[in-house]
Amino acid sequence: MSNTHTVWFEDIGRGDVPLVGGKNASLGEMVAALSRRGIKVPGGFATTADAYRYYVSANGIEPEMRRWLEALDTGHASLQETGAAVRQAFLEGVFPSDLEASIIESYTKLSARNGQEALSVAVRSSATAEDLPDASFAGQQETFLNVTGQRALLDACRRCYASLFTDRAISYRQAQGFDHMDVALSIGVQQMVRSDLAGSGVMFSVDTETGFPDVVVISAAWGLGETVVQGAVDPDTYRVFKPFLGQEGKTPLVERSLGAKERKMIYATGGSVRTLTKRTTRRERETFVLSDAEVLELARCAKTIEDHYGRAMDMEWAKDGESDELFIVQARPETVQTQKEAGKLVSYRLKGKAEPILTGAAVGEAIANGEVCAIRDASQIDAFRDGTILVTGMTDPDWVPIMKRAAGIITDHGGTTSHAAIVSRELGVPAIVGTQTATRVLQDGQAITLSCAEGDRGAVYEGTLDYEATEVDLAGLPETTTDVMLNIASPAAAMRWWRLPAHGVGLARMEFVINNLVKVHPMALIEPHRVSDEGARQAIEDLTRGYDNPAEYFVDTLSLGLAKLAAPFHPQPVIVRLSDFKSNEYAHLLGGESFEPEEENPMIGWRGASRYHSESYRPGFELECRALKRLREEIGFDNVVIMVPFCRTLAEADRVLEVMEENGLKRGENGLQIYMMCEIPSNVFLAEEFARKFDGFSIGSNDLTQLILGIDRDSDILADQFDERDEAVKRAIAQAIAKAHDAGIKIGICGQAPSDHPEFAAFLVEQGIDSISLNPDSFVSTMKVVAEAEARAARTRAPAGVGPSS
Repeated sequence: MSNTHTVWFEDIGRGDVPLVGGKNASLGEMVAALSRRGIKVPGGFATTADAYRYYVSANGIEPEMRRWLEALDTGHASLQETGAAVRQAFLEGVFPSDLEASIIESYTKLSARNGQEALSVAVRSSATAEDLPDASFAGQQETFLNVTGQRALLDACRRCYASLFTDRAISYRQAQGFDHMDVALSIGVQQMVRSDLAGSGVMFSVDTETGFPDVVVISAAWGLGETVVQGAVDPDTYRVFKPFLGQEGKTPLVERSLGAKERKMIYATGGSVRTLTKRTTRRERETFVLSDAEVLELARCAKTIEDHYGRAMDMEWAKDGESDELFIVQARPETVQTQKEAGKLVSYRLKGKAEPILTGAAVGEAIANGEVCAIRDASQIDAFRDGTILVTGMTDPDWVPIMKRAAGIITDHGGTTSHAAIVSRELGVPAIVGTQTATRVLQDGQAITLSCAEGDRGAVYEGTLDYEATEVDLAGLPETTTDVMLNIASPAAAMRWWRLPAHGVGLARMEFVINNLVKVHPMALIEPHRVSDEGARQAIEDLTRGYDNPAEYFVDTLSLGLAKLAAPFHPQPVIVRLSDFKSNEYAHLLGGESFEPEEENPMIGWRGASRYHSESYRPGFELECRALKRLREEIGFDNVVIMVPFCRTLAEADRVLEVMEENGLKRGENGLQIYMMCEIPSNVFLAEEFARKFDGFSIGSNDLTQLILGIDRDSDILADQFDERDEAVKRAIAQAIAKAHDAGIKIGICGQAPSDHPEFAAFLVEQGIDSISLNPDSFVSTMKVVAEAEARAARTRAPAGVGPSS
């Protein structure tokens, strides 16, 4: 390019941040280096940082800038006054003739490249202090979409220059310690992708909330991507497990969540308005923006970009509705999770239990409480009270000056990959977005507690609840011979614990996934005509909309939920226990009352293995089998071990294994291991015989204690006598461990006792148990107990004169 004020994307790279800013340098890097690897980036050009300085000098803006910024620093001018005055100086400026000619010349050539006289372009701001590894500056400057023609382009460029001094940009630079006068702005002029006819969104190559590095997180909405970036819509969300992306025949989706997507931004036609926002149709709201194949294509792009840059990345993508092609329109370093200390883990926990009054998508993992400060729109920002919880319709980067002074943030709209969410994470402020009704439900001055510590769904509670924060130094944890594993109930919470050095999951409770995600009794999906409750029928219809067969909803939702739970622990074993609802619990599922008997004592009634071969439930169990087969063979988690609960007799074990085999789950085939819960006295008495049918045992100390002592574990009257440390229970456990080892199979424990009683964990180690599975919040403390018990046992076994001191 002959002129010195603009440069084509293909002629710049990531080393050119001083020349064209972080955003444009990254676009150039992808065009030049990644196009041949299948990454499609819309073409374009950038103005240089020197062009910005030339504009400032030619219009005499610098003295005005310095005067207002000095007044801001000394308290003689407000942020709003300063920003407005400096922006006005830019907007009143005119382009020097040679700079204007350079921009028009490049735009004319870009249009010709695309066979048009006046191409529709996106005009993006790219600051020289932006998209850096330790500060994203997300959304601090402006972007203008669907800009067509020379005059409109020059106007958008002028507005980009002015946006370097939005209130939020000034405030953000102050917070990050950047000198305003050292920062310059480049403008990226990029061919528009016709995503107004399709969809677009944001993508991260790392889990945004937990830092788990092996997933790609994708947000998607209809139309232009600004609605997702701004947090104006609740987008679809997808997660993909990166390690399986290269495996032929695998579909490594671990989450597919439908967002409300209430509105979309599209091109405007006629007049000076370039874009407009309109409500989506019901069909659009009920339909996923991306197919599974498109999700995987984007995930592969994310992995390619991450591998090239050698770090976690934050990207924006767009689908062209005319060509159906997927484009990457931005890529920058992820700046929150990559800055966290790998060896540190802070865990937050509510001390009591309460019912939430509101839920939404969690941003961060902390808990906060305080008074509500309800602000309806930006004109009321000055009314914000420091240290309160900001409640508003949507947060966008304009709100940064008060966001950093908030104890927490709650919004009606937005997703976890919006720019507002990114900034909230950078500021370390917990937020719950996309609640739909926060501004209606919560009142100004109301005392609330905001919790992001319960997984990817955040909860708002009435009043000020007590909580605790515990920091754990993972670097100091001891090694153990005994496998220390985790009990995980919720897929939403599983990724929080990926940093723990666990040897996998000793107990993943399928019934929790069914209850929280599926929500429907499986038989109600197979025989919907038997559901008598009209409200339940309507709820089931709403949940299964979009599925040709309602039963497929069960298989799909269950397999994805278990995949999300298994992902953080791959390739370690993840032991999934088949559903172990009691009949009264099954009845609480949608449609469940039509299929469940009323039992006097459900605790020892129709539960566990007895259901799987029963004609009354077997079709429902077959759906569980289909979900597990998909989880292992199609998604790819062949590290999943299946565990059969509450198996009373040897004959019942045979019947269950036979039904599983008929549904494609044959022990030993494709590496499948099948374990059995050891939780009934008959399991202990006949351990040698059961061991011939299963690959391992897991002791369920809660039920075993109940059945040995004859105490209903839910009885308040007998609660003081229910104790897993009773000698009768300990003898049974010791016997089960010995018999399992004599038979040559592994045995662990997944009951509550080791988490509650350190001395019980020590007893298990002394008996030679192979694994202990713990609740996450007791993992670190119990791991130390296990290491100490192993050391004592080693000293006891050591011959005289041999030991640590010899």
